[in-house]
Amino acid sequence: SGIEYYISKPIDVIEVQTVVRKVQEKIEINKKLNQIQSLLTNETSESNIEKTTEDSIAGIKRVMQKIGILGEVGTQDIINIAKYLIDNKKTMADFTIKEICSKFTDNPKTMEQRIRRTATIGMINLANLGIEDYMNEIFTEYSNGLYNFEQLKIEMDYIRGRGKKRGSVNIKKFIYGIVYYGKQ
Repeated sequence: SGIEYYISKPIDVIEVQTVVRKVQEKIEINKKLNQIQSLLTNETSESNIEKTTEDSIAGIKRVMQKIGILGEVGTQDIINIAKYLIDNKKTMADFTIKEICSKFTDNPKTMEQRIRRTATIGMINLANLGIEDYMNEIFTEYSNGLYNFEQLKIEMDYIRGRGKKRGSVNIKKFIYGIVYYGKQ
């Protein structure tokens, strides 16, 4: 395209006018393309906003499947809380466990217990993965993001028979982590 803008010596007025006109046309075309692109980008970003919750829930289910809790009883409770947090742009820091569970049931203690049991199963599964292969991809990715690593280590020691105490689960950290990984 460089030949379109070439001016040879001696300088000819018609040649200069032609080059200037072509440059103006090129600038106009670029402006119009940028306008079209910005329109398309706005439409795409609006549809991306709609898909965000759906995609995040799918991501959360993938994480649950990786740590072996997808079919557990408390899975739907965790998904409901995660969906609520994503839809309302909130985090677990905005609520106590009882407050968030109260939004879904008249008996928040039961819901909390289901979530705790499900999260504990996930911790046990991760602890077993860590015992077998400390560098396991799933173990390294989720062990500290979903659980307190110190508690996971206590659970690993319990499974090995080196400890008398089981690891405990911080539900707020677990749900925060699930939502975080789900959005990725």
